[in-house]
Amino acid sequence: MPGCKLTDCVEVCPVDCFYEGPNILVINPDECIDCDLCVPECPVDAIYAEDDLPAEQAEFLELNAELSEIWPCITDQKDPMPDHEKWDGVAGKRKFLER
Repeated sequence: MPGCKLTDCVEVCPVDCFYEGPNILVINPDECIDCDLCVPECPVDAIYAEDDLPAEQAEFLELNAELSEIWPCITDQKDPMPDHEKWDGVAGKRKFLER
């Protein structure tokens, strides 16, 4: 989700399907092998197995596919954004997505 960009998940990914934007990470759904190793690693529960994706989050599947084609792959954990804690639990964050 925008504002968080926590990278705990990227180091466990066996296929390097995470991509980094200015204030969010996305997963390339065509590269992801649905191993679900990243799901428990996300400290803000922003990652879902595709079969468990809530209906209200379905728009993010297409967004992930689009943005993973233009952003660079990330494979190593980085420090979180300085203000990441203020974004945890904030609803309607998509409008803050930076491309």
